[in-house]
Amino acid sequence: MAARWVEKVIGSIDEKKRYHEYKARVAALPENYRTALNGIERYLTYFGGISSGEVLVRMFDDLVVLFEQSAADGTPVRAIVGEDPVEFVEVFLANYSEGQWINKERERLLAAIARAEQAEGDVSK
Repeated sequence: MAARWVEKVIGSIDEKKRYHEYKARVAALPENYRTALNGIERYLTYFGGISSGEVLVRMFDDLVVLFEQSAADGTPVRAIVGEDPVEFVEVFLANYSEGQWINKERERLLAAIARAEQAEGDVSK
């Protein structure tokens, strides 16, 4: 019972553990990959609007796997992110759109319009 209460207040303990594991994996990368990944993480954090901890951790896990494999293969950072790193990150982020806060707002907007439409129908009767 206490664990559920703590998770409601501070978030999933499993997600926090996975995030700390992710940070340790990033720290183990060679400096150039770590620098690039930290920049990508910062951009995703500000631009991404991910409100689901589960989605955020899954996204970061997938990203670190990509960088770990690239480091192991000796793939240059620029070959990973391409000529436009912003485009790379935004395309990458599109795969995790179900966790973005804007989706909740879209649903709220659609529900509000549906309620307004229903109210119009009720008034015209």
